[in-house]
Amino acid sequence: MRKSLYRGSFPSTRMRRLRSSSSIRHLVAETKIDTRDLILPLFVTEGFNQSQPIESMPGVNRLSIDRVLEEVVEAESFGISAIALFPMIERSIKTPTAGESHNENGLIQTAIRQLKANTPNVLIIADVALDPYTSHGHDGILDQRSGYVLNDATNEILVKQALSLAHAGADIVAPSDMMDGRVGIIREKLEKEGLINTKIMAYAAKYASAYYGPFRDAIGSAPSLKKIDKNNYQMDYRNVKEALYECSLDLSEGADMLLIKPGMPYLDVLKSVVDEFAVPTFAFQVSGEYAMHCAAFDKNWLSREQIILESLTSFKRAGAAGILTYFAKDAAHLLSKSA
Repeated sequence: MRKSLYRGSFPSTRMRRLRSSSSIRHLVAETKIDTRDLILPLFVTEGFNQSQPIESMPGVNRLSIDRVLEEVVEAESFGISAIALFPMIERSIKTPTAGESHNENGLIQTAIRQLKANTPNVLIIADVALDPYTSHGHDGILDQRSGYVLNDATNEILVKQALSLAHAGADIVAPSDMMDGRVGIIREKLEKEGLINTKIMAYAAKYASAYYGPFRDAIGSAPSLKKIDKNNYQMDYRNVKEALYECSLDLSEGADMLLIKPGMPYLDVLKSVVDEFAVPTFAFQVSGEYAMHCAAFDKNWLSREQIILESLTSFKRAGAAGILTYFAKDAAHLLSKSA
């Protein structure tokens, strides 16, 4: 046994002494979660006064920009200081080359400008990915013959998208596409444009996972993806060392922070990355995790309040600097009650 862990034997040491009351348990807790650790993902759609329920994500709606503003004002009042935006655009403007992704007057770009005008202290994380904008639902440009996602051609579009989001006022751009080399190219262009304080949160270890199903419903890419998968660019869920290599590459290219996705099934990956690299590392409690928890809550198989805080604390215990979670507002409310 390591000397630092030696406490003596029973009865001079009784481990239950420090569990004997709620006050003492809170005082000596090794891991604590705060509302500032929470990042609220929001789905943005066209129109006015729109709130469209997402069937596979109970309690989560696609919101028009005016309703997003209301949601962010409320979230800020709960102590949540960061949000992440994801678009649901009309199918008629989706194309094979995702041109709408870098439209300076596009849905997300417009939302960012309005949010910055009304809630300037809330950090905005803007997703850099093409799947909401492509007619085929992939995160990149396809080779017309083979259907393979073309890495370098995709990077050209991703850079344009990242710049348009940064110019609109995004605090953090978050490339989630898993193309090789995209972080370095985005960083280089941001520097050339004078956007030196725009942060990059790299989805460095994004796995090809079945947990993303409800998210694809939310952004409208699910119908396009019924017969295809993303295994040739997202990571194999059997690999951890590969994740460390991906993180190392993204950091060397200029990423300021890292993100692991999905969340709870990949806590081992999160812990490995945190232990290996001295940089802020975030976790995404993804749509499938949210949906399966909600299903259990609906059946009264699990306690909603207890599970929300327990699951989010597990990310902090593994070393996450923060958590993207659809439970952000619920968790903030629960934390305010326990303060």
